[in-house]
Amino acid sequence: MVFENTSEVIRAEKILKKTGRSISVMGPPPEIRTGCDLVIEFPLIEELELKRELSKSNIFPAQTVPVGSGLLQPVSLFHTKDFGDFIMVRAANMKITISKKDRRIVNISGGGCPDVPYLAEKMTGKTLEESPNPGDIGHTLCGYALQLAYEEILKK
Repeated sequence: MVFENTSEVIRAEKILKKTGRSISVMGPPPEIRTGCDLVIEFPLIEELELKRELSKSNIFPAQTVPVGSGLLQPVSLFHTKDFGDFIMVRAANMKITISKKDRRIVNISGGGCPDVPYLAEKMTGKTLEESPNPGDIGHTLCGYALQLAYEEILKK
């Protein structure tokens, strides 16, 4: 599902995950990318039910694009890079880097949203376990992307 803006994607994700749906937030296929976008990937057979659920909250996808062809494939938002003593996870445009030794956050970077410096100030220097959850203190697309990176690096 493609939406008009990323705020709708974030709202749709929350609603659909609360209902237990198996969905993924992904980067859009390059063929339909219009900028700083996100899309929701789901089993096509569930389209009608998902649209019905979202319409209860006045969320209406701009379009639904089947990704079965070789050209239209959503792209993963995550990239992980191992620097030896450090590991970095990038989700969309946001990066979080930790020390492998003590899981201390050594860098937050990326994005152009106004809350990025605030998020970096609140998280850098703390361990992953001590750090505030960026989804609780961020209010922009960058905060959302940092939350995804944070969740991914917690799995490492």
